[in-house]
Order: sequence, then structure tokens, then C-alpha cells
Amino acid sequence: MASLNLSLAIVLVSGLTMANICWATSVFDWKLQYLVPTNVARLAALQPPLVWNETLAAFARSYAKERAVDCKLQHSNSPIYGENIAMSPGELSPTEAVDLWAGEKPNYDYGSNNCKEMCGHYTQIVWKDTQSVGCAKEKCQNGGTFITCNYYPPGNVIGQRPF
Repeated sequence: MASLNLSLAIVLVSGLTMANICWATSVFDWKLQYLVPTNVARLAALQPPLVWNETLAAFARSYAKERAVDCKLQHSNSPIYGENIAMSPGELSPTEAVDLWAGEKPNYDYGSNNCKEMCGHYTQIVWKDTQSVGCAKEKCQNGGTFITCNYYPPGNVIGQRPF
């Protein structure tokens, strides 16, 4: 009986350990879906990689939950953080959202420091002074997806170049 209890205890502890490892891997992979495409864009602009910031992620989660009610593509207007937002009527992955923002690169003209079309999402991603990012994704009540990433220090300072 004692060996059966010991065996059950070992199986239980092993199962809990594997569950914790899987959970940690899942959370890590989720963050990487934002960090990898962000840092690929930064590398192409010769900027150092950003690190994940839980304070920014908490802010992003709070705001994404607000937007989940109506799924409006509306900025939080935070005076402290830079911000990129994306909305889709269906599913949108973190990587797809970052790729949309980084895809604005051809619209930015370094020589004139102007955008031919929308490029502020791209310039925020590659902003020279930005060091960290935190993001969140929420399923909207209408079935859409809302994604937001916040950056610190913020970028897109008028009159300055991103890099």
C-alpha cells in the first residue's frame, strides 16, 4: 500500500510539474508572438531588441478588456506610453498584428522623416529610445479581435527621427 501511495504521489507531482512547464512554455510562446516580429523589425533598422514589460502588459490587458465591449479601433491616449492597436472582425494573431504595423516600413521616408502613407505604427516599433513592450489580445463581444501593444519610453516624438 505504501509503494502504491508513493507511486501515486510521484505521478501526481510529475503531472503538476509538467503542467507548470507547459503553462510556462505557453505564456513564454505567447509573449514571443509579439517579441519576435517586433525585434526582427528593430534588427532590420539596426535597433536593439525590446524586452517584455509586465507593467505595460497589464496596462494593455486593462485597455483591451475595455475595448472588447465595442471593438472600436480607438487609442487609449496614454500620456506615458507609446501604443499600437489593431482590430479584426475575426481572429487576429499577435504576429499578424505586429506584421501589419511593421509592414508600414515602405511608407516611411528617412530622408524627409515623413510618411507617404500611414507609418506611425512602424516608427513606434523601431523607435531608438524605446526599450520595452507589453501587449494584450481580447476577443470582442462581436466576435472580433482587439490587440494593443504599449511601448516605453514612447516613440513618435514630433521632429525626431525614429533611428
